[in-house]
Amino acid sequence: MSPIKQFPFTPILGWSATRYETFSICKRKYYYQYYSKYDPEVPVRLIQELKGLSSIPLAIGIAVHTVIQVLLNRLMRTSKDIDRSMFFDFAYRRTKHRAESDTFHEVYYREREEVSIEDLYPKVQACLENLHASDRYRWLVEDAIRTSDRWVIEPPGYGETRMEGLKTYFKTDFLFPLGDHLHILDWKTGKRDPEKHRKQMVGYSAWASYHFAVGADKVVPTIAYLHPQYEELEEVFNAFDLEHFAIQVRAETDEMYEYCRDVEQNIPLDKSEFPLVDDPRICSHCEFRGLCFPDEYPIR
Repeated sequence: MSPIKQFPFTPILGWSATRYETFSICKRKYYYQYYSKYDPEVPVRLIQELKGLSSIPLAIGIAVHTVIQVLLNRLMRTSKDIDRSMFFDFAYRRTKHRAESDTFHEVYYREREEVSIEDLYPKVQACLENLHASDRYRWLVEDAIRTSDRWVIEPPGYGETRMEGLKTYFKTDFLFPLGDHLHILDWKTGKRDPEKHRKQMVGYSAWASYHFAVGADKVVPTIAYLHPQYEELEEVFNAFDLEHFAIQVRAETDEMYEYCRDVEQNIPLDKSEFPLVDDPRICSHCEFRGLCFPDEYPIR
């Protein structure tokens, strides 16, 4: 497989599904997330501290991804059955490390006294059990293992690529060739969101097509839901899909450009141009809520 292309740094913003989702949900959160150094009122240190807060769902997702990454790297060396006791002991210890080392926004904002291993591990274990018992895992061990020397597991960087000249990011979990197709697997520990995740899959096809010089119809992106049971969302796209997606990405990028004073240098408009939302369904889960509503969510 050809190496993943590296790009020189440019300051102009790059589209990603996560960035545009944040932009769509709350402009003030978007400002804090991507333009903290321009805030004239709040110290950058504090914004970065809040940005670094974890959450129970996030910690579960990171723990699961970490363990699966180790499992796949092991499969590259041997297809022998895992020692389940040792495997789940390893998963428990990695999850325990997250519980003890992360600063959780649920604790930071005094919603609960602590987050313990018992709050994280049951779902981590269930996700891993579901994967291990799935037909997909058996397929990896029995079929896909033939090309394990060309597996790409958690590729470094942020998945930067280009679409119609635009800087874009598509971070894949796991890519590998089999036959004349490239397969991409993306592990999900949260809820199903077919519309959002289909958008990610088109992006993965665009990323793989660009870096590996293959047609979109030769890329098989799969969303693998690990909880509450193992399920998959899979779709193969074509060149027309990628062209349509590029138009959408251009439109969404232009929306974000409108909030830049200097597009090329990615310098934002004044903070006041990024309105906050006041919706408990959104704000109660936001790590920056103490900056927007200090009386309701006092910062430590």
